[in-house]
Amino acid sequence: MAATNGGPVQVILERAHRVPDLTSFPGVDEINARLDALAQRHPELVTRRRIGTSRLGDPITMYSIGEGPDQALVYAGVHPNEPIGFWTAIQLAADLCADPDLRATCRWNIIGCIDPDGTRLNEGWFAGPFTRVHYGANFHRPAPAEQVEWSFPFQYKNAYFDQVMPETLALMRVIDELKPIIAVSLHNTELGGVYYYVTAELDGFVDDLHAVAASFGLPLDLGEPETPVARPIGPAVYEMISAKESYDYAERLGLPTPNESGSSSAAYAERHGTVTVVAELPHWTHPAADDRTPTDTSYRMLLADAADELERNLLALHEIFTEARPYLSDDSQLVRGTAAFLPYLLRRPERDRRRAAGIDPGRLATVAEAFSLRDTNRMFRLRYGGMLVRAIEGEIARGGAAAALYAPAERLRKLYGEWQAEAASLDPELRTIPIKDLVGVQYAAALALLDAVRRRTDR
Repeated sequence: MAATNGGPVQVILERAHRVPDLTSFPGVDEINARLDALAQRHPELVTRRRIGTSRLGDPITMYSIGEGPDQALVYAGVHPNEPIGFWTAIQLAADLCADPDLRATCRWNIIGCIDPDGTRLNEGWFAGPFTRVHYGANFHRPAPAEQVEWSFPFQYKNAYFDQVMPETLALMRVIDELKPIIAVSLHNTELGGVYYYVTAELDGFVDDLHAVAASFGLPLDLGEPETPVARPIGPAVYEMISAKESYDYAERLGLPTPNESGSSSAAYAERHGTVTVVAELPHWTHPAADDRTPTDTSYRMLLADAADELERNLLALHEIFTEARPYLSDDSQLVRGTAAFLPYLLRRPERDRRRAAGIDPGRLATVAEAFSLRDTNRMFRLRYGGMLVRAIEGEIARGGAAAALYAPAERLRKLYGEWQAEAASLDPELRTIPIKDLVGVQYAAALALLDAVRRRTDR
């Protein structure tokens, strides 16, 4: 029986709605300080242990609270530009210390930040203002091979990846040791509605996840999925995407197969029977996010046009980066990220054009699809344009930049300024979602997953 209508989900939502008002996101030092303070106040409840070290020397710590033998694993910061999970981890740990009923559910193992190095490069926007312009100008996303989420070992057909980072290795060891019944990989998206990924279809769980978003007044994201390989198991709920499916999809379209990163934490944990959930939550939403009204425009044409626009944007960035690259530091995470992402993303337009060619030209796009296709381009140019600006301006700011760097820097300032102005013009249409509501959805999704897995096990 699904956990709805006053059953377990109602109890879960009551807990989730107690998240207090939050006005900023915690950086690495605050995350550690808050979780360490809990361990110091409750030494009889919290087991604190170091599980690894980041490449730049930050310790990575796990906090275990609750009663076994079942283990749950919760980890934040797998993508360090996605900070909602930092508060979710802190709130869950605090509630476990305060509530014996919650501690009795299972043994919760919480990693507050698995990528401290990448997180520190995003802290410039964590205190606001929460606008897309400020976000993009202070954004950092590691190169695919340097993302904890996508740097697990992978071997499939002609793809092979074994460049496992210390942070990823720490998470691998924990997964193998705990063999958790559930894992909660804490992510978030940027703009739109709520959507989810899960590694198993569980009776009633899609309804539970819909109820969670609805209880906070948040729309589901019914527009374009973030990847065409995402298989829906319900509205805005998808089977967890995998490196294998991405490889097969590119192969079917006759495109170069990806080989620049590895597998995911969810795929790695499946060897132990672990069920993983990801709740993708936006900082901003828009009235179009869940609008399924048909437009008068062909989806095929919109997809192809969006691909062409994205290609123009990326080529403009790539031209500037190519000119600037000889004068940029090789040890900069921002430079490595830009160098990896631009060629990686430049494969996307041709993929989408080939996909568009196979779509019925009479199929009309919905309002949600039309908006999300345009906004994906806006997102990419704000993110990766912002990273390139930071990389070049940082080189200039340190006082030793080559004279040849100034001309591409000026062109980039002008181009990126135009993109920022266009994004700012959309601000009046956006709603900034309260942080406590975003944390509440992630928190509730984690507890609902445990409940759904237990329902399956109890049969």
